[in-house]
Amino acid sequence: MFVDFVNVSISSGHGGKGKVAFRKEKFVAKGSPNGGDGGKGGDIFFIGDKNMRTLLDFTMHRQFFAENGHSGGLNNMTGKDGKTITIKVPLGTVVKDRKTNEILVDVSEDLVPYKVLTGGIGGKGNFHFKTSTNQAPMYAQPGLPGVAVEVNLELKVLADVGLVGYPNAGKSTLLSVLSNARPKIADYPFTTIIPNLGIVKYGNYKSFVMADIPGLIEGASHGKGLGYQFLRHVERTRVLVYMISTESEDFEKDFNILQHELFEYDEKMKEKPVIKVLTKTDLLTEDVDRSFFDICISSFTHEGLDELKLMIAEKIKVLDTPLGF
Repeated sequence: MFVDFVNVSISSGHGGKGKVAFRKEKFVAKGSPNGGDGGKGGDIFFIGDKNMRTLLDFTMHRQFFAENGHSGGLNNMTGKDGKTITIKVPLGTVVKDRKTNEILVDVSEDLVPYKVLTGGIGGKGNFHFKTSTNQAPMYAQPGLPGVAVEVNLELKVLADVGLVGYPNAGKSTLLSVLSNARPKIADYPFTTIIPNLGIVKYGNYKSFVMADIPGLIEGASHGKGLGYQFLRHVERTRVLVYMISTESEDFEKDFNILQHELFEYDEKMKEKPVIKVLTKTDLLTEDVDRSFFDICISSFTHEGLDELKLMIAEKIKVLDTPLGF
């Protein structure tokens, strides 16, 4: 089951209490203070795991509490720090404060820990408070509290290429033909309701990751047809491949609607390279004007598929090449 949104509770540990203690000395009722400091509370980290594909595990486990720091001990011994918690999430997970919607971390690199919450500092033991006028302080600091936050986890697919189009534009079929992915394919709208990823190989030992984004409809940028859930997966793709079926009554109008929905959702979409593709050319019964498109393909007859792969690869190459080289 694919889950791309969930809310969880996280809390860093409290700092341990400082200790009130005194050396035991012969013939001295109360020796010099030697109470140790409390340990630091545990932190909360998130770490990306490229082998995870969904947030499903968090539907069963929604609360994460780091360990509190331990109290200080005798002989100025500092208490043990509380254990830190590291929470594994899929790459592309954004952690947001549920109340403010502030992005706390954006987990985009594999096995890199991102600190979200810091544990409370341990309190100072009573030996810190000895003065010339108070040789036997009966006071030690309590530890500082940890931090508790309700957060939303939002998964945004990471891919080189995003396939964008209306339902039944042929996105899933194309992905299944070009890669080892096996998305559900059927002749009715919204067959794809979750993003599917596939590795497309080309040339000698080269490849890129392609994402089949669930079909968009007009009004998606305002939430229509699960628009928000679908559109956030386009954010992380580097190249946009707009797919328009030969079954469309107006190619340019459909393209403009799709593009408008992406721009309404996030203006940064305007910066992404674009390839316009006419699909299902095997269904054409008469000639049509293909000049609007960059390439025309058929996943059934494989017309134009090799050319499309190379066209995508070239777009990616340009993005990866530093300016001036």
